[in-house]
Amino acid sequence: MKTKSAPRLAGLDWLAIGLLAAGLVAVATGALPWADARATGLRILPLLVFLGAVIVLAELAAKAEVFDVIAARVTILARGSNVALFGLALAFAAVTTIFLNLDTTAVLLTPVMLATAVRAGVAPLPLAMTTVWLANTASLLLPVSNLTNLLAMNRVQLSALEFAARMALPQLAALVAVAGCLWVFYWRRNPPRYTPPAPFVPRDPRVFRAAAAACGVFILGILVGIDIYWMAAICAVALVIAFLVWERGELRWQLVPWRLLVFVTGLFLVVDTVGRHGLSDWMTALIGTSAGNDGVVRAAATGGVLSNVLNNLPVYVAGEAVIPAANHDQLLGLLIGTNVGPLITPWASLATLLWAERCRAAGVEISWGRFVATGVVTSTVVLAASVAALLI
Repeated sequence: MKTKSAPRLAGLDWLAIGLLAAGLVAVATGALPWADARATGLRILPLLVFLGAVIVLAELAAKAEVFDVIAARVTILARGSNVALFGLALAFAAVTTIFLNLDTTAVLLTPVMLATAVRAGVAPLPLAMTTVWLANTASLLLPVSNLTNLLAMNRVQLSALEFAARMALPQLAALVAVAGCLWVFYWRRNPPRYTPPAPFVPRDPRVFRAAAAACGVFILGILVGIDIYWMAAICAVALVIAFLVWERGELRWQLVPWRLLVFVTGLFLVVDTVGRHGLSDWMTALIGTSAGNDGVVRAAATGGVLSNVLNNLPVYVAGEAVIPAANHDQLLGLLIGTNVGPLITPWASLATLLWAERCRAAGVEISWGRFVATGVVTSTVVLAASVAALLI
């Protein structure tokens, strides 16, 4: 009788485990005092709850075939044209990111895009890359698009409308630049035509309706300003209950994204440790304190590069702490760097991590070598375009 072999750990799994181990060693050796580690744990606990809940919500919505229904409608709307499908994918990803937020795009739109590829009979990679690049680069315009935007808006004392007006040109420049890179690197080799599918009918209408309602309530809650952590938890629990009633066999412990939770915990412990041992001094040396164009460019470049080395959220927080309060443009330059720059490494932004988890769950293999190579070019082009637009 054959026994099942234990699943092998992938490279990102080992990276997550290594980061957590490094963080725990820092705590054990006193490099990160216990009080600081505890404060970090309490600070990221709501984030971990959100991540776990939103992944479960997306997994169960996929099992209920919500994304298949939406994908079929998108592919039908494009009428078999690769160019039209490209335009729809861009618009869909940009609007979702701008008005909801980049993490919602990564979690809820990625399965739609992957299902769209299946329904259209085209390669999934162009649609997958459209999702992750737009999730990051379309997050400049509104405060709700990205957590870092909320931090920056409060720092420069702008209203939501004033912030949007200030970031409109950088956002437009970023979208145009990323669209060009997506077409050159991923879309132009697609067949010009595909056969539109028939409308998709879900297998179990009951779980489909429950999942559609849970996703809809989640999105509505974000739009009306309810705490995203609570919304994710409530909607995930409601959908788990629906599956307990109608599709109990689909509920497995593998739904819980342990790799992502381990990675985020380890990342914050390691970054906190580095921050206690000279990160602020490094940030000051890299960013400088100039309020002129050179200061803006240095802040943007530092934010973009270090986001790919560490992660954009702690890099923004560390950069904000060393930029003089009066240097509003320099702070916005840092914001642009940490928002549109993280396109090179899979850990550069939380949205990319969420996207990678969705791709993994769908069985879509990502060539990380190609991801990094095209990300280097795209990140450079998009960052240069958006910073130039800010300085106009």
